[in-house]
Amino acid sequence: MGNRTILLEKLRESVSSVMPIVLIVAAMCLLFIPVSTDLMLAFVIGSVMLIVGMGLFSLGADSSMTPIGNHMGAKITKSRKLWVVLLISFLLGVAITVAEPDLTVLADNVPHINSTVLIITVSAGVGLFLVICMLRILLGVQLRYLLIAFYAGVFLLAAFVDPDYLSVAFDSGGVTTGPMTVPFIMALGVGVSSIRSDRNAEADSFGLVALCSIGPILAVLILSFIYEADSGSAAAANVSSFPDTVELGRGYLRAIPHYMAEVALALGPIAAIFLVFQAISLHLRRLPFLKIIIGLVYTYVGLVLFLTGVNVGFSSLGVVLGGELSGGWARYLLVPVGMLMGWYIISAEPAVHVLNKQVEDISAGAISAKAMGLSLSIAIAAANGLAMVRVLTGISILWFLVPGYIIALALSFFVPQMFTAIAFDSGGVASGPMTATFMLPFAMGAAEAAGTSVLTDAFGLVALVAMMPLITVQVMGVIYVLKTRGAAEAGAVEVYGDEDIIELWEAAS
Repeated sequence: MGNRTILLEKLRESVSSVMPIVLIVAAMCLLFIPVSTDLMLAFVIGSVMLIVGMGLFSLGADSSMTPIGNHMGAKITKSRKLWVVLLISFLLGVAITVAEPDLTVLADNVPHINSTVLIITVSAGVGLFLVICMLRILLGVQLRYLLIAFYAGVFLLAAFVDPDYLSVAFDSGGVTTGPMTVPFIMALGVGVSSIRSDRNAEADSFGLVALCSIGPILAVLILSFIYEADSGSAAAANVSSFPDTVELGRGYLRAIPHYMAEVALALGPIAAIFLVFQAISLHLRRLPFLKIIIGLVYTYVGLVLFLTGVNVGFSSLGVVLGGELSGGWARYLLVPVGMLMGWYIISAEPAVHVLNKQVEDISAGAISAKAMGLSLSIAIAAANGLAMVRVLTGISILWFLVPGYIIALALSFFVPQMFTAIAFDSGGVASGPMTATFMLPFAMGAAEAAGTSVLTDAFGLVALVAMMPLITVQVMGVIYVLKTRGAAEAGAVEVYGDEDIIELWEAAS
């Protein structure tokens, strides 16, 4: 399949992800929620840039990040030196997270923490937990017990944290499992697992994403004890405004050089590490090397377009729309509109269709892709609805996260370990780009207009969305166990064991 065909496929995926939100927003703004014409036009232009940017970025990430992860993971294990594996894993974890677009969007929206400080803190958390992941692979420690131990530590620490940091911390864990980080981390884990020769080695390469999403939560919680919060208004107040079309065009043109420099700084570390490895030890042939370099260029251009479209036009309308829906009679629409958007966002995510198909495969048809898709749509719609309820009422995020994670961890004792690994790895599937770029600003605008706290009540939306698949996938696993128990005894259904392998993050090409 040529690059042009793949690019068209990626663009189609981007359109399917973005268009549900665009159509819902357009219908509301044209029929009963008035917004300024310049803001609507900026939103349309931003949507186009977002679609093109996501397409180019996805193509670039597939052709650069995954090969880099595979090559470097395999290479560092050949040294057979533990300190080399751990040090390089940490550096790679930091470098790849810095370039994650969802994290950049979140950091730009957090008003009281400097965006650079937040990005570095979250990246360090991912790097540290990637080291823990490598140790788990090399030592063969069960994922279930690590998840229980670390989440117990998270919630114990959360009891003593400044509430302004709490929701931001959990959202940080959700946005790091994005389209840049996940393929790279998974590829690196498969490469490192090759150092072991037992039959469970490859199965233990799963759970990396699950553990790496805990690192940012702990890192931001710890940051709250040592960082002096910046003063300033919430980001929800920062809405783009343009008096005419020329000024609108200039607004986009002024933003592009800024994001060109920002993305260059973000991608620079991972590109530099790869080039050093290429010169010292990889020595890839000319064609594979050029493919990776071209992939990095696609990634760079896509990220520039993505961030420019999001920050100039796309997120601004989300803030305004959320504010309009939280006052007067329209406040009764806030929860159902949030649920409607959640339903269509998760239905349009390409990675979700991969997840649904894989669950159908490992359950030997006991759990159909259609049933899985329906359960996820209901779960994410509910998560968005709960997030809007929090915006209107100010209920603490812990009232939802603590029971949710207790249920998710308890379910891990009743389903095959592979279902648990898939469930916790797939938490990032639901919290895709649309959640960070539109739904979070939407909640922030609603919270500001409703008079609740943007920091404590709007943030946390990403965390709720990321939590739901942990429960849903494992509930499907319980149904699978119940359905196949009798059939397995009769030998009619093949039961998948803990060591069976499933490629959740394979390319859906």
